[in-house]
Amino acid sequence: MTLTTNTSLENAVYRKVSWRLIPILLLGYCVAYLDRVNISFAKLQMLNDLGMSDYVYGLGAGIFFLGYFLFEIPSNLILHKIGARIWIARIAMSWGMISGAMIFVSSPTTFYVGRFLLGIAEAGFFPGIILYLTYWYPAHRRGRIVSLFMTAVPLAGVFGGPLSGFILEYFNGIHGFQGWKWLFVLEGIPSCLVGVALFFLLTDSIEQANWLSPEEKSILIRNMDAEEVQKSSHSILEIFKNAKVWFLSFVYLCFVVGVYGVSFWLPTIIQGMGFVDLFDVGLLSAIPYGFSIVAMFFISKSSDHTRERRWHLALTALAGAIGLVISVIYAHAPWIAMAALSVAAGGVFTIVALFWTLPTAFLGGIGAATGIALINSIAALAGFVAPYIIGLLKEYTSSTNAGVFFMAICLVIGAFLTLLIPTRLVSS
Repeated sequence: MTLTTNTSLENAVYRKVSWRLIPILLLGYCVAYLDRVNISFAKLQMLNDLGMSDYVYGLGAGIFFLGYFLFEIPSNLILHKIGARIWIARIAMSWGMISGAMIFVSSPTTFYVGRFLLGIAEAGFFPGIILYLTYWYPAHRRGRIVSLFMTAVPLAGVFGGPLSGFILEYFNGIHGFQGWKWLFVLEGIPSCLVGVALFFLLTDSIEQANWLSPEEKSILIRNMDAEEVQKSSHSILEIFKNAKVWFLSFVYLCFVVGVYGVSFWLPTIIQGMGFVDLFDVGLLSAIPYGFSIVAMFFISKSSDHTRERRWHLALTALAGAIGLVISVIYAHAPWIAMAALSVAAGGVFTIVALFWTLPTAFLGGIGAATGIALINSIAALAGFVAPYIIGLLKEYTSSTNAGVFFMAICLVIGAFLTLLIPTRLVSS
């Protein structure tokens, strides 16, 4: 059985679905990512105020992912059982409240506890959305859709960077609160509001979408049924024994090192170039994220058009690695370094979006829920390891250069491993 031919009617139906679902999902992930990484800006004030070191910061930034790792799979299984609308809304409101509660951090221990609880609260949101999109879009449409959804990450940087810098610089001292405390409160509130919006705007399945006509539903259901017969059905236990899933987990882990290395240390790297004003640091951090949005759009469009995944992933990862290395070599020339960091950011954020076309090409049903969560939870370990190692290296070398080289090496390894994946496994 083959997928329905792309007709103008079918394209119109998918546009209608995208306009209904993608804006609120994108906004949700945008505020999620902002609450996850705004610690990178809070660090610029918080460490001095609380007398904490870069090592403590790196460990605390990474501890988020231990909570995330432990609760990822259970969260995705609950979502698969009770539906995306209730569960995703619950996740968003939970992390918003915990992010705001970070104002009570007063020591390394309370910092670690807050980050761990934030990881537990957010666990399941990203893999839950990736799973949710497989309910609506066939594989050959999914590259662009996932990339569009994941532009939330660089968008969080484009808007969140200047916003965070502004809050730190101009709210510091208001009503006796330091700028970093205002940062956590003001950036936590939108997550709670988005959680309410998700509850009212999401639809659990095509069949329940009262905003679609019967004919539109039949087109979507026919396409999804045609794709499901091409996928393997796996039990939860089979997923844990599946060598392909574990291999993809390691590939994604290598890529995620680059993502979170950039996300948690970009403001520090920019500040190290000689920029002192925190608002300026925030504005400059928006440049690499803005470039990432453009890169994600064009590269994912090319991948969907050619229905080729492996080389698009590998070459983009290598471009990211080269950009990181050049940013270190030319750190004395800020604008060359910024251009290189933009290429690096464009590379790392594009590959994590395109990557999800691989496992969703052959996993379905409860196996998809488990497999996506397993891959993302294993990669979450990279979210713990990357900030921790970079913080440790900075502590001992007084520079982020060694950490940047570490990120580049991981991207190269991930690119090489991607090319070892059989084409037949991930063709769509």
